Parts: sequence; structure tokens; C-alpha cells
Amino acid sequence: MCRALKVLCVAEDPTALAELKRATVSAEWELAPGATTEEEAIRQLHAERPHVLVAFGSFPGLVERALEAYPFLRVVSDRESPGAVAVASLDQIRAAVKPSDGPGGPVLA
Repeated sequence: MCRALKVLCVAEDPTALAELKRATVSAEWELAPGATTEEEAIRQLHAERPHVLVAFGSFPGLVERALEAYPFLRVVSDRESPGAVAVASLDQIRAAVKPSDGPGGPVLA
């Protein structure tokens, strides 16, 4: 079974989340609903099973908790965070989300 790459965006408030999702959206992947709290982000990680977490803002412990539960999760952030594969600004998100190694295409689930 194949499925599209899924991305979960997390930002500090609804306005920042909407801006982050606009910067992240692409025809190449699907966006999860998104979250504005660490607890909601963890709930969506379990429910949505995204391949990429894009966390913009101060979420102490989110990346660590996410990677404990899903070690192969790709994490993009707006700040240095242990476990994040990329630090990006809004205009760099799409490039950071897309893995640079290996072929593109659907993800085998």
C-alpha cells in the first residue's frame, strides 16, 4: 500500500499556524490538520502518523517526545533542536520538508 508523504505543522497560535501551513503546502504531500500546543501535536502524531513534523515556535520537549515515539520522523524547525534535520525560515520549508536523498514518490506504508 502506498500513501502520500504527510506533514504535521505546529505553531504557537492559530494565526502563526495558518501562515506556516501556507508556507508548507505542496502538491507533493498532504498536510495534517496542525496544532498549536505540544499536547495536541502529540495527539495528532499518533492519529495522523505524519512522516514530517514542522515545528515553528517554542515547544520544549516536543521534538524529543515525537522522536521517542517515531524515531524515523523527519523534523524541521525554525530553531536549533536536538533531532531536527533542518532549521528553516518560512521561505525554506518546502525544500527542508522534501528529503534530498533517494527517489521521490509515494511512501510505502
